Amino acid sequence: MTGIFNWSENHRFRAVEILRPISVDSVRQAVAASPRIHAAGARHSFNDSADGPGAMIDLGDIPAECIIDADRATVTASAACSYGALALRLEAAGWALENMASLPHITLAGAISTGTHGSGDAVGTLSSAVAGLDLVTATGDLVALRRGDADFDGMVVGLGALGVVVRVMLDIVPSYRLRQDAFQGLAWPENAAEFDRVMGAGKSVSLFTAWSGATLDRWWVKTRIAEGAPDVAPDVGAALAQFPFLGAPADRLRRLTAFGVAGPWCDRLPHGRIEFVQVRHLQSEILVPRARVIEAIGMLRAIGGRIDPHLLVTEIRSMAADALWLSPAQGRDTVGIHFSWNERDPATVGALCQAIEALLMPLGGRPHWGKILLAPAERLAPLYPRMEDFRRLAARVDPGGKFRNGFIDRHVFG
Repeated sequence: MTGIFNWSENHRFRAVEILRPISVDSVRQAVAASPRIHAAGARHSFNDSADGPGAMIDLGDIPAECIIDADRATVTASAACSYGALALRLEAAGWALENMASLPHITLAGAISTGTHGSGDAVGTLSSAVAGLDLVTATGDLVALRRGDADFDGMVVGLGALGVVVRVMLDIVPSYRLRQDAFQGLAWPENAAEFDRVMGAGKSVSLFTAWSGATLDRWWVKTRIAEGAPDVAPDVGAALAQFPFLGAPADRLRRLTAFGVAGPWCDRLPHGRIEFVQVRHLQSEILVPRARVIEAIGMLRAIGGRIDPHLLVTEIRSMAADALWLSPAQGRDTVGIHFSWNERDPATVGALCQAIEALLMPLGGRPHWGKILLAPAERLAPLYPRMEDFRRLAARVDPGGKFRNGFIDRHVFG
């Protein structure tokens, strides 16, 4: 037993030892020598996806890399690098990412391997920005995979089942400024056109709410400010926002991005700051087809009285379709409906998550791979048209099951 817990402290890792290599070569040696091994990133998953019956490999001691290729508009960085740390390096060099998740603490490899996402109608999940991976396979070989290679689309959201990612190559763009504004009193959208208007109000949009109220609680709009353009609030229209939300309580300003003023993308895209550690809580999320989001909202509002007493907040975000086999947005524009629970009792949260899965999975809802996930493989497989291809790929690149763990057995192979 390692005595190490995940971030939310709802899972204790069962790995028999922790390996902390100091180079890619030592990763290769460790993987080749271990009968069972699995990589862990920031341990921000809310389940046992990064655990395993053998060794846990932690890449945090490998010297950080950040290699910018301006001609190809890519950056190659160490797998254990956090998005927050990479963002600062990129901004200092005049470059940027198109998207980031809510928290800047998560690692590159952990986020892309679980299909983690930010928000924006025109941008995909974090995984969709991956242009290449360097992966240590079960034999200890180092394999370089690039976008367009055979099986690349199956390798990116790999759940750790295909090997240990040691480097990640991401698409980058020139640095830009964002302005974040927040509003309250937004009416619940009653049809897809209204929802599209709300979610299309900025580059990145988040809705924060409970489910029983007459209106959505808060609406954050992050607007890209063109070079030389004035720093002014977005024109969202009186029909969309009744009251401006002018700021946050003083004790929260240090850990939230600023409202009402433009700033660097790296300060505005994530909701939190890398130096701030959030209060631990449990999280779940279902990612539904964009075409069925109004149905999903109606179903959740119908059981809002059951959800809200245990809910810290729901966040609703959008993402564009991609082609990655196990991505939550594979083949369709997608909306993530996220639940942060103020309830720590596993049985209570589990029952709520089970009820939400039962409502939304028939609509095509895919539970987030890195959050509380209850559905077994036989219920998940129909949601992913390339699931059988992924199973064959995993069996081919890891025939001995070196990277298999309980999570993969339950939710992928069955």
